[in-house]
Amino acid sequence: MKIERFEILRADAGWRVFSFLKLVTDQPGLLGWSEYQESSATSGLSAAIQGLAALVAGEDPMAHERIHAKLYAATRQVSGGIATQAIAAIENAVLDAKAKALGVPVHALFGGPVRERLRLYWSHCGNYRLGPQQKLIGKPPLRSLADVAAAGCEVRERGFTALKTNPFRFDGAPRIDMPGFGRGAGWPELNWDGALLGALEAQMAAFREGAGPGVDLMLDLNFNFKTEGFLQVARRLEPLGLSWLEIDSRDAAALATIRRGTRIPVASGEALSGTRGYRPYFEAQSFDVAIVDVVWNGLAQALKIAALAEAFEVNVAPHNFFGPVCTLMSAHFCAAVPNFRIMELDVDDVPWREELVTCPPRIEQGHLVVPSGPGWGTEVDEAAVKRHPPRA
Repeated sequence: MKIERFEILRADAGWRVFSFLKLVTDQPGLLGWSEYQESSATSGLSAAIQGLAALVAGEDPMAHERIHAKLYAATRQVSGGIATQAIAAIENAVLDAKAKALGVPVHALFGGPVRERLRLYWSHCGNYRLGPQQKLIGKPPLRSLADVAAAGCEVRERGFTALKTNPFRFDGAPRIDMPGFGRGAGWPELNWDGALLGALEAQMAAFREGAGPGVDLMLDLNFNFKTEGFLQVARRLEPLGLSWLEIDSRDAAALATIRRGTRIPVASGEALSGTRGYRPYFEAQSFDVAIVDVVWNGLAQALKIAALAEAFEVNVAPHNFFGPVCTLMSAHFCAAVPNFRIMELDVDDVPWREELVTCPPRIEQGHLVVPSGPGWGTEVDEAAVKRHPPRA
């Protein structure tokens, strides 16, 4: 079996685009699929994928480690970022084709499944109800703390046992506060103040009121503060019993300082890549839960990161806020690793998301049923993708 070519397909996803990579082999009807994320932060990723894909035309997809080694060597001088994500997209499509050729699920290539059901948390809870996305997803808008409590209640009533959210502000127009990404009043200094701490405390208390004591609460702070600010937020929220604070930091020692300074568990890592990127954080004991992005690292590499985490007594959780193929790729990761914590899932989304694949993820009472079909357990429905072309 040989790789003949790769093709890119893109679908409108409301406020973003779902991008799919199609691997065509010389075996009739045998395809490999992956999904990747190209956004303003990764503009040019599709071009990078196409450039690297030319290097593996004619390769045997059964030898996925050889393919990864070849692509890593070609990008060694600029490793990380777009280069790593481009390799990951190719690697994930190769793994799908390999598993289909063998007639097994991808997780079986790596000794899975360790488990057959995956506990989920409702991610970005309330986020998409604050802005223009609200009309696309057809959900009631978030305009007050009472609405936040109602969103928490919905999580519990729909069978989910955990939720994660981001900072909201209701002083003025309701909005998500993300100064770490240039979208908030604290940019570029990333300072904290008493009003912000009060708003975060009120937001998480409203979620607790609505969701009840049986639902785990997590708050994702991204890159929104410096070390001082993260510590202030953590200490303010300790009485609410959060399951984790998610924090991004480029300094392993600084993150370790935050972890030692709070009783709330710390999750981090989604912005890291490869075992080399994670190693200093594990050595510094920087976090309690390692967030690993299967889309950005590639499944085979993500499993190596998970194995490194296991050596440091750390559990892993996938970073997964993309489309349906990404969710299935993350599910195979969670199914194969022994040190699984919980899986991320965006519940609020455009209504045609599941139409884009032949077998969408199966969700039952806040858990995802691990796919058992060959490959990822689905195919991209190319006709459905064409029905939703990206908007200019």
